[in-house]
Amino acid sequence: MAQGVRWGIVGLGSIAHTFAKDLALVTGGNLTAVASRSIEKAKEFGNEYGAAHIFDSYDALFESSEVDVVYIATPHTSHENLSIKAMENGKHVLCEKPMGVNPEQVARMIAVAKENNVFLMEALWSRFNPSIQKVKQLVEGDGIGSIGFIHADFAFYALGRDSENRLLNPNLAGGSLLDIGIYPIFLSYLLLGMPNKIQASSLFYKTGVEMQTSMIFEYDGAQAILYSGLNSKSEMKAEISGSEGSIFLHPRWHEAQGYSIEKDGELIDYNLPTHGKGYTYEIEEVHACLSSGKKESTMWSHQNSVDLAQLLYEVRKKSGVIFPFEEQKKV
Repeated sequence: MAQGVRWGIVGLGSIAHTFAKDLALVTGGNLTAVASRSIEKAKEFGNEYGAAHIFDSYDALFESSEVDVVYIATPHTSHENLSIKAMENGKHVLCEKPMGVNPEQVARMIAVAKENNVFLMEALWSRFNPSIQKVKQLVEGDGIGSIGFIHADFAFYALGRDSENRLLNPNLAGGSLLDIGIYPIFLSYLLLGMPNKIQASSLFYKTGVEMQTSMIFEYDGAQAILYSGLNSKSEMKAEISGSEGSIFLHPRWHEAQGYSIEKDGELIDYNLPTHGKGYTYEIEEVHACLSSGKKESTMWSHQNSVDLAQLLYEVRKKSGVIFPFEEQKKV
């Protein structure tokens, strides 16, 4: 695309601000349009980041000829509908994680992407983090021997927020799992694949959302101990332990600025600071895929998103997490 990649953003919350700041750091990335149900919010956001086209309707942005790719940054429950609308208008889509609330939604989104011959990727930004990429290479290269144990957690206190906040609202698929539990689950999946068995237990908040979940993923010769929560903080660290050494991703591991390797009694630190906040890498992956004509990323494929959605679904089945808009028989 000679004029660069023209981006539109729908859903203008805090994550969209972070994304827009990092987009400005990426060569060939241009924010041309933004949309919000509040025209005042859209104007403020657009003026801050230099978007020429301001819309008070998501559909208007999807129909705009000035947009190549749409970044979907709305609450979880609207990801499927908005992504499909964008793709049916011929737009490529980078959809914030989780791509869908359940595997069926993800499957429908992928089908629409293929029907319309457009690019679709889940914005699982940690997959493209340089430190996490390096850790995957080390594990695959037998850098610490056979993996026997993974630990990863992600938690912060959020119960003081308004009950209608997306994290605490069950009608918006709130709770810790889909918002932050997805990160520890992703790391285990990235390094060990699909588990043979899942154990999970959740505690619930007064609004009905799951507020903390502990998980054990069992593999052949290995276990992953995973945790997410909204009722207290955690260290937000990750450890990958093998037969010949260990790798540590330090807090906050999902946006790691480096890693450490402990081997033969020696601990060595490696610094890999991110460019910007770290969203730059997923943006660059989208650009690379579009320039080569790919309709999905090989680094984080459609199948990867299906698998991740299935893992989240299985954890929810084990721990009894059912959203009001779902039929009980499905979970």
